[in-house]
Amino acid sequence: MVLCDIGNTHFHFWDNGQITHILPKHLNKHLFDQEIYYISVNKQNEKMLNKTFKTTYDLESIINLPTKYVGLGVDRKAACLCITNGVIVDAGSAITIDVVANSKHQGGYILPGLSEFIQAYGRISPALKTNINFGLEPIELPLNTKNAITYGVLKSIILTIQNTIGSQRAYFTGGDGKYLAKFFTQAIYDETLVFRGMRISIERALERRRNQK
Repeated sequence: MVLCDIGNTHFHFWDNGQITHILPKHLNKHLFDQEIYYISVNKQNEKMLNKTFKTTYDLESIINLPTKYVGLGVDRKAACLCITNGVIVDAGSAITIDVVANSKHQGGYILPGLSEFIQAYGRISPALKTNINFGLEPIELPLNTKNAITYGVLKSIILTIQNTIGSQRAYFTGGDGKYLAKFFTQAIYDETLVFRGMRISIERALERRRNQK
């Protein structure tokens, strides 16, 4: 069984414990010869997956998470299913922050991802078009534009998330999750969160089916 988390920029596959991240242009039918169970936040990429592989199953209908949040993404639901208490930070093209207490979703919010923050500066002025300085520690005030932008981006994200985390345990995932996790002492980086939530949902669905017989 292969699991697939379809994002806005990548296809994320889990195959027997191995995780691969594939751009849409590199997707092809020879990658896997097994059934693929997926969740998706991007309809165009979802159509591409279904066109490329013969047997695919959408798991969205069985990803159930107690919450009052209207419109919570299926990937966020899956990640939250793995956590009893804590904060889940999924840092991809957008950064989603969700709080779970006693296995119930308390609410959450969304920030732009690192790349979106950076692109916003470039739209303000060509002089502000740059990249993140991943070696910067946002402690001392910067003395050049690239570091100034990096500092502004990181401080905006870090202080906002830290205000939510407080003394709770925080679980980071997503493409930039490992990088952001290093700024939080109580952080755990776990690339498998969404996939574990998908597996939990499959196991629960199978258990319900067995009980109905």
